Amino acid sequence: MKHTWAITLLLLAMFLVTQLLGLFVISQYSPSPTEPGHELPYGMEPPEEVRPRSAIDLVISFAIAFAFVVFLMLILTKYKAETFLRIWFFAVVALALGISLNSVLIYFPYSSLFALIIALPLAFFKIFKRNLLVHNLTELLIYPGIAAIFVVLLTSWTSAPLVAIIVILVLISLYDMYAVWHAGFMQKMAVYQIQTLKVFTGFFVPYVGKKEKKILVKTAKTKKSNDKKVKVGVAILGGGDVVFPIILAGIVFLQIGLLSALMVSLGATLALATLFYLSEKGKFYPAMPFITTGCFIALGVSRFII
Repeated sequence: MKHTWAITLLLLAMFLVTQLLGLFVISQYSPSPTEPGHELPYGMEPPEEVRPRSAIDLVISFAIAFAFVVFLMLILTKYKAETFLRIWFFAVVALALGISLNSVLIYFPYSSLFALIIALPLAFFKIFKRNLLVHNLTELLIYPGIAAIFVVLLTSWTSAPLVAIIVILVLISLYDMYAVWHAGFMQKMAVYQIQTLKVFTGFFVPYVGKKEKKILVKTAKTKKSNDKKVKVGVAILGGGDVVFPIILAGIVFLQIGLLSALMVSLGATLALATLFYLSEKGKFYPAMPFITTGCFIALGVSRFII
């Protein structure tokens, strides 16, 4: 996966910007020592009567829910339920975009309504019209919205949210290694999303290799039609690789402080950059083990220097 430097830097920039946007969105919805925090819109705020559980109980619940979602995706993929999946993705995208946009408009009347009015057409163009620019721009706002939901839930449902998210990151990293290196599930899912579903959950940047560029340039100069097939490479970064470090950084922000949270985001970005540097073109790699390691190292360093 040694892309051109431009593609690599673009992916890293989008990743880092999303991490920082995530911290902003989370700060708007989560209580701090000085601010009570705003409620999540669209009925996403957890009930007040829910009693906090232990971190282990919450992790077990998350593991069961995650396994169910993976199983459901396999079933829907097997039976080619593309229409249902697109509608499902549309609803999730619209909701996440609405939450992120509402965090900016939150001081205005009817902010959640206006945020949803903006989010719905963006989600429609992303899912059903498949515009590359719209796809990547909306990705910048989708994961902050999703992360805000998880951070609020984690801080509401357990008295040890930092322990819970650390264990979850370890489990997700182990799953990512198994799914990519052993089962090949992640590769199949990415190919299915791109080729069949025409929707990809993550950053998606196509690029043309040197040989293909020469063919295109030659065709343009001669003004003749090109009968040769030109292969277009794709640099991708899955949505889970983006959202989980935001959740960790968000909880660190609430429990430790902003500087530690920024160091976690930076650690995740540097770890991803290391993966890009070491990886080979055309191969799939589990990004979460690298990102999780970078997050943990950065969190450990922040505890020593802050």
